[in-house]
Amino acid sequence: MLSHSRCLTRNFGRSLSAIRQGNNGLARRATAALSASHSITLNNNVKSDPRSSVFQIQYFRTSVAHREEVVTVNTPAFAESVTEGDVRWEKAVGDTVAEDEVVCEIETDKTSVQVPSPAAGVILELLVPDGGKVEGGNALFTLRKGAGPPKAAEAPKAEAPAAATPPPPSAAPPPPPSAVGPIPTTMPPVPPVPAHAMDTKPVSAIKPTAPAALAAQAEGATKGARTESRVKMNRMRLRIAQRLKEAQNTCAMLTTFNEVDMSNISEMRKTYKDAYLKKHNIKLGFMSAFVKAAAYALADQPSVNGVIDDTTKEIVYRDYVDISVAVATPKGLVVPVIRNVEGMNFTDIEKAINMLGEKARKNELAVEDMDGGTFTISNGGVFGSMFGTPIINPPQSAILGMHGIFDRPVAIGGKVEIRPMMYVALTYDHRLIDGREAVTFLRKIKSAVEDPRMLLLDM
Repeated sequence: MLSHSRCLTRNFGRSLSAIRQGNNGLARRATAALSASHSITLNNNVKSDPRSSVFQIQYFRTSVAHREEVVTVNTPAFAESVTEGDVRWEKAVGDTVAEDEVVCEIETDKTSVQVPSPAAGVILELLVPDGGKVEGGNALFTLRKGAGPPKAAEAPKAEAPAAATPPPPSAAPPPPPSAVGPIPTTMPPVPPVPAHAMDTKPVSAIKPTAPAALAAQAEGATKGARTESRVKMNRMRLRIAQRLKEAQNTCAMLTTFNEVDMSNISEMRKTYKDAYLKKHNIKLGFMSAFVKAAAYALADQPSVNGVIDDTTKEIVYRDYVDISVAVATPKGLVVPVIRNVEGMNFTDIEKAINMLGEKARKNELAVEDMDGGTFTISNGGVFGSMFGTPIINPPQSAILGMHGIFDRPVAIGGKVEIRPMMYVALTYDHRLIDGREAVTFLRKIKSAVEDPRMLLLDM
């Protein structure tokens, strides 16, 4: 039996080799030898037809049970500083999801983690309630693999048979009377119409007053209602509140102010904004000028870039500049970090700001994007703020607050002129930074923004 199988395999190989080499005679002889041993079948997969030299191959099919496999999706691993989060479901039991479609979102202390579906299928069970706490590796939901019919397509199919079914016959109308009563030959007397009734308006012109009065009463009741609602604070908002209170309890915060003449930087932006947009495909804003000026001032005043290590009672000075840019989102304030700003130019900074802003709007910021930072810039001017005192973002030692640009009268060369002015505020930890360093730092920023040529000349 084994030798016969070897012979069958050798003849089959000769036939294929002859076909490849174009030798028809050799191919016919090898095929004939193979047909003579057609009674031997290997694994019931390759069979020879005694009437021809064409082989029949049986193909395998994927089982339905494998395609409809049920899997359990677990919570993804969190960052080192995050231990748990709250689940907010985007889908419900029975919903059909596509591969990589977001099923739920886990809100942590620092950011939100989206959990996508590993495959297309139907959600069978939600293992955690909405708002429940989970840790890394906990089971979230079960999914049956396989594309199920969408809900929108099921409704028309369900309605189609109902539309095709003829409506049930309605009740037969009552039969007409068999006989007609006598027709009166005389009409009853009509009473006379009073004179005052002739002045009334037509029926179509009469408007009901009762519904209007009820609507007015309901509107008055709504305006006078005193209602209130309660909404649970999300984890990010709780963490922000905790960190801000810790900053007030830990740092000896002090704020110094100055004003910046935005005439030169505004003129430069107005002159080159179109060419800049055409070349770099991004808009030239004011934030890049302040970020670059802050990096320039931090190199001049390293204590502002340092931090106090309370555990070891040491001062840590950094030779790099990582600036956190505060961004307001619907869930709270986030501070993504632009790293190594000391080696960037205006274009690099604008691209980094646009990338982080886009990720913040799409809720795609990771913990790594907000971890670290040696200095923070908060721009309340985008909301029209005129003046304010920012709070330090621990464990940093200082924060710069930008505000709105407003035309104000200022003294220029002994004359009063109208200039676009911005108030800036520097809040710093007085335990580490003295007033001299803080004021010098803020004046460096003022000089670099008012005259950007100082950055090129390293003045």
